[in-house]
Amino acid sequence: MNLTEVFAQFSSKRIAIIGDVMLDAYVMGKVHRMSPEAPVPVLLLNHEEQRLGGAANVALNLKSLGAQVHICSVIGDDEQGKKLIQLLETSEINCSGILQETSRKTTVKTRVLSGSQHLLRIDQEDISPLNKNLSEKLVSKVQAFIESGIDALIFEDYNKGVLTESVITECISLAKENGVLTCVDPKKDHFFAFEAVDLFKPNLKELKEGLEIEIDPKELSSLVSASSELRKKLHHRLSLITLSEFGVFVDDGEEQVVIPAHFRKITDVSGAGDTVISVAALALCSGMNHQQVAALANLAGGLVCEHSGVVSVNSKKLLEEAIKLNEFNE
Repeated sequence: MNLTEVFAQFSSKRIAIIGDVMLDAYVMGKVHRMSPEAPVPVLLLNHEEQRLGGAANVALNLKSLGAQVHICSVIGDDEQGKKLIQLLETSEINCSGILQETSRKTTVKTRVLSGSQHLLRIDQEDISPLNKNLSEKLVSKVQAFIESGIDALIFEDYNKGVLTESVITECISLAKENGVLTCVDPKKDHFFAFEAVDLFKPNLKELKEGLEIEIDPKELSSLVSASSELRKKLHHRLSLITLSEFGVFVDDGEEQVVIPAHFRKITDVSGAGDTVISVAALALCSGMNHQQVAALANLAGGLVCEHSGVVSVNSKKLLEEAIKLNEFNE
């Protein structure tokens, strides 16, 4: 397999994402003393910035890999929502599928950092499920993208209310009717709503909580058993389970393999799951086999962990590192 040719294919792929978008805000500086008012550190502010987060970070990862990206979600009709739209447009991500509603609040996660040390996170959000009217409008947006011709639909669930069971089931049905690949990054609330999808990517914690069982990531038999239980409930095509420092586990129903993590200087794991689902979905619809999909996603997830805060994968660096590895040699 020629990796350079596979990466060149990425630019021809059209991917739509549905799920919870958010702003990742950063307050950065250096702690220089303790406060005399309370036993808390005083941060000398150096810099503030806002980045795309949640499903919007998945979109950013796909865009950085060259794909044509469309995003569908519901956000607030507020200043934070306007900023989010501005960032998406600047990144050349199609956000015509985003609904802005006065009844909702745009999700913002504000991280306070001293150097690379994470001191505090402040969340602003509205996690109430979408009502019937908004759900129908959102599904219509997804349907329009599907009918226009996309290669894959990614469900990015952060339990912020956008992905209700009705939205999930209707969008999966539409995708299957039109031969569109379905990929899922789940959370606990609707873990078993994603029946018969092509790619299901929980992390180890989510899988434990979803199945309500203990899983030993160091034992292949434990992972195989858990994955088998998951398949009985979802009847999906491919499991890709991220195992943090132990790498990833991939199960296509016939073969089960653990791909170890690569040694990295880990700075921040924020957003690594977004990178993994982005790369896995794009690799899958570009013709890579299941183990190659898992290996490339595993490599990409490790690369972004070397950076502070939520960042997207660097396509050039990913290709360079992938070419060096035996995992991609036929």
